Amino acid sequence: MGLLILVAVLGLVGAMTIRVGALWQRAAREAQLLEIGAQFSDALRAYADATPAGQLPQPPNLAALLLDPRFPTPHRYLRRIFADPMTGSTDWGVTYVTTGKGVLEVYSRSSATPLRTAHFDEQFGTFSGTTHYYDWRFSAATATPDVMPSIPTPDPASGPGATPPLPPPLPSIPPF
Repeated sequence: MGLLILVAVLGLVGAMTIRVGALWQRAAREAQLLEIGAQFSDALRAYADATPAGQLPQPPNLAALLLDPRFPTPHRYLRRIFADPMTGSTDWGVTYVTTGKGVLEVYSRSSATPLRTAHFDEQFGTFSGTTHYYDWRFSAATATPDVMPSIPTPDPASGPGATPPLPPPLPSIPPF
């Protein structure tokens, strides 16, 4: 009888372990989707920022993010088109500005319900309350906020021909 109870408990623990493992894997894929989506967003914004005046600021397709055809020298905004971690495919959903012209946003084609529905980073604040992964839309508007490095202002006394500062005095050594 005791052996039967032990086998039942071990079976329940094993089933729960598998279920928790599956949830961890799904949460990891969600995090990967957000990371890849942020790269798409940054690439779409970089493409728009590099757009010459008078041209459409959105790429005609995702391949234009790999190699921008508008310039004679290579401009790359993405290294590759990543596979969607939720579907395993590189076939992303794309919303165009007008039919077939100008990629506005990229999204997963997965219709699964996300584990995470709140507490997103600020850039993904619009994802709160969504019910499917295909509701997570990555665009230039969800690009990583710019972080400007602090650039020190030049000191006129340190310009060309300025006298360098004196080194600090040496510590005094007591006599023998």
